[in-house]
Amino acid sequence: MTNMEGEREFARGTAELSEGNALAALAHFEKAVQVDPQPRYLSYLGYCIALQRGQVQKGIGLCRQSIEEEPGIADHYLNLGRILILAGNKVEALDVLRKGIAVAPHPEIASLLETIGTRKPPVIGFLGRDNVLNKHLGILLARLGMR
Repeated sequence: MTNMEGEREFARGTAELSEGNALAALAHFEKAVQVDPQPRYLSYLGYCIALQRGQVQKGIGLCRQSIEEEPGIADHYLNLGRILILAGNKVEALDVLRKGIAVAPHPEIASLLETIGTRKPPVIGFLGRDNVLNKHLGILLARLGMR
């Protein structure tokens, strides 16, 4: 296989992924990485491995490796953020996605950030977020439409 074939497999993988067929995308990304282990290929492979095989730590490792090698590519941050969301680590995912959008404007990252949302600051700032008073005041004000 040549580098051209690696690029072709990567393009097929991204097309499959955009159509929602992550299993087929995984096969294409694996072939692309066998030909040429580029950070871009590894990042998408990491996402698909976490999504399809449940190997979250391996996926996180591949995405972090991609970010170290190519820190200026927003797709790496997107894939790592998606994996962290799968793992239930919303706080770290938000941090990674914000870093990604700072690197370069990316519509998928912006959409994902909007979907996840952010929490409002506590009603009483000097009390912790988990304080009973803050929790119940926040709920009450939200129901009254004042927050």
